[in-house]
Amino acid sequence: MVTAILLLLVTILCLAAVFREIKTKNFFAVAFAMVSALVFGWFSVMTIYANLFG
Repeated sequence: MVTAILLLLVTILCLAAVFREIKTKNFFAVAFAMVSALVFGWFSVMTIYANLFG
């Protein structure tokens, strides 16, 4: 469960980076942060799901 919480924190930081980079109009960084947020978010949700229902 600690892994899921850490991945969720990384996802929140990635989302903060997305909004920060949108403001500076750095679209390569926006894309990279968005992909990172999606991947880490998926893994955190699936880890929580596996711990609760697995």
